[in-house]
Amino acid sequence: MHPLLELLLARPQLLADHALAYGELFTEEMAQALRAWQRWALWRAAAMCGLLLTAVLGGVALMLWAALPASGMPAPWLLLLTPMLPLASAVACWGVAQQQGSPQAFGLLRGQISADMAMLRAARS
Repeated sequence: MHPLLELLLARPQLLADHALAYGELFTEEMAQALRAWQRWALWRAAAMCGLLLTAVLGGVALMLWAALPASGMPAPWLLLLTPMLPLASAVACWGVAQQQGSPQAFGLLRGQISADMAMLRAARS
């Protein structure tokens, strides 16, 4: 008789406990994957907000440059610097999101399933 069937008939509580452990492992890995995805999405959203702010401030700077005479501006370099600060922030946020990479999930669960399958193959022979 197959060892798994013998175990099921002799000690069904062991298989129930094993299935419960699989459920707990799945829940834990799902929570970790969700947290990683949330961090990744937050960094991307911050980068997009920085790009939007850069576009708005760049448009305002362009309108001020076009509307005011160059001789009347005390610090024309500020028109260039002001949109560059949120642009630098957006690039930094995007870099952090890229460095974290796309979230990977269920590595431990895959490993546990592989280990159990290998154990069943070994018990069969």
